[in-house]
Amino acid sequence: MNIGDLVAEPIYDGVMRAPATVFYRDTTTEQWAPHQRFLEPDGMIRFDLGGFLVRGRGDRVVLIDAGMGPRSGLIRDGRGSFEGGQLLNNLATHRVRPEDITDVLFTHLHFDHVGWAANEGDIVFPNATYRCDIRDLEHFRDDERVRGTLAVIESRLETWDGSGPVCPGIDAMSAPGHTPGSTIVVMSSGTARGMLLGDVVHCPVELLEDEWAGVGDLDPELAKRTRTALNRELEGTDTPVAAAHFPGMVFGRLLAAEGRRNWVV
Repeated sequence: MNIGDLVAEPIYDGVMRAPATVFYRDTTTEQWAPHQRFLEPDGMIRFDLGGFLVRGRGDRVVLIDAGMGPRSGLIRDGRGSFEGGQLLNNLATHRVRPEDITDVLFTHLHFDHVGWAANEGDIVFPNATYRCDIRDLEHFRDDERVRGTLAVIESRLETWDGSGPVCPGIDAMSAPGHTPGSTIVVMSSGTARGMLLGDVVHCPVELLEDEWAGVGDLDPELAKRTRTALNRELEGTDTPVAAAHFPGMVFGRLLAAEGRRNWVV
């Protein structure tokens, strides 16, 4: 996706699959009927895993989120599975080496977004400055899934607090609820603007159904208010948006049509 002189490219790491009515609690098969395009043929919902490479301002090469890392397994209760491991290979297909990355920005610090920040006790992107919201750092510092990673990168880690500029052409927009420091990344160049939604939205269906929410929100009510405000801001605009878990990690737009919102890629 070209956003003025910025170029944002999805970097695939892996995939997670889960039953749609389990991930989105209190939804039914009947409610999913109008949204079959977001489901696999077996009724499972696919969540891609990965990050976004953003280039275009000077010599900055920015990676937004770092995927699952080299791990795979079953989701709790065996109702789904996840598999990572491809992010570095896919960076290489874009002719980007780990040492080329100048900045790694985390939309939040869940383990499936920081997976390649460190590997086997070593920093994966040796020349990068790592950045996140300070509220997430404080919340996740002792989380068993990510504390080892955070310890490895701590000397290279800088924080932001709320909304504001992070890198040239890239701003943080505070979007709490999924985690305390959950962030939307806003890319801008001239009059062009685009957004990377982190886990404020896992699947485009949440842009269409305000009441639906995934199982991972730390503060479900705050997350709902954040999503609702986002949907109202995006509806009917020409702003392209994407997220690390969207199928294909594709960009799309939220259009207003016949009294309902419509997701168009």
